[in-house]
Amino acid sequence: MDIRVGDVLEMKKPHPCGSRQFEVLRVGMDLKIKCKGCGHEIMNARWKVERNIKKVLREPEQ
Repeated sequence: MDIRVGDVLEMKKPHPCGSRQFEVLRVGMDLKIKCKGCGHEIMNARWKVERNIKKVLREPEQ
């Protein structure tokens, strides 16, 4: 899956704060994501994050 720094991921299940959107801060074997609702940062294995993604929201490139 093509995930880049700055993308916003919409997840299948919400974070405990209620937000489903996370911003990507770091990519590699692990992904570091930040909750758009409360600002909590999470670092998890790429495969665990990828299986819970519903949609990738990306700015249009110019």
